[in-house]
Amino acid sequence: MMSETENLVLVDYDDRGDDGRIATVTFNNPEKRNSLGLDGKQRFVDVMAELKHDETLRAIVLTGAGDKSFVGGSNLAEMAHYNPAKGERSSTLTHYACDSVRTFPVPVIARINGYCFGSGMEIAAAADMRVGADHGKYGMPETRFGIPSGMEAVLLPRLMGWGRAVELVLTGDHITAQQAYDYGYLQKLVPYDKLDEAVEEWIASLLLCGPNAIRVQKALINDWERMSYTDAAKVGIQAIAGCYATDEPNTLMTAFLNRKK
Repeated sequence: MMSETENLVLVDYDDRGDDGRIATVTFNNPEKRNSLGLDGKQRFVDVMAELKHDETLRAIVLTGAGDKSFVGGSNLAEMAHYNPAKGERSSTLTHYACDSVRTFPVPVIARINGYCFGSGMEIAAAADMRVGADHGKYGMPETRFGIPSGMEAVLLPRLMGWGRAVELVLTGDHITAQQAYDYGYLQKLVPYDKLDEAVEEWIASLLLCGPNAIRVQKALINDWERMSYTDAAKVGIQAIAGCYATDEPNTLMTAFLNRKK
């Protein structure tokens, strides 16, 4: 039997045979809009650390339990009683949670099924791809509760532009799912009942790619963010050369050429 803490984040697997497995990680606190307290954040970090070692995984899907909320932010009832030490721990865990998504070795898809506030918006920002249901609401309301937005809020300007991101974190205002899509935060916007179909379109494309190539590409994307143009180009050259040390390029290229005959 799972403990109360273990039940806050659930993992399910979709076995695709020779194509490996897809893991769905669900934030499971629907009575509180899937908000994350200290235990929930730590549980998520632990789950992602365990999944990281699974060589059969081809992709991760993050979502929230129910049809109302992805992650409604951090647990305000808990946060209202924090001291500086607990505030630091909570913020650190949010960063660890987001970093576990950004640095995960295979693509991470955020299936945003409703409210996406605060730490939820940061976790989704750390994902590689984001699809949102059209009834969702988004926001970074921290300043309205006496603290700034930090940690992976730093990713927001890259996704939605400096002006939009600054407006969001300074005002604490909410935006609609349509606005989140128009601003560039979401790559896809669909009705709620089309969420799974939209996720599957991405997964189907990923499964057409070489498993090793996808992992190498994910690592390169992270390199691009922190390296100069020259250094990133050099790392890319070595990454391509390294792929030819496996049989994956030959197998996939030969299969493609044979199909064209």
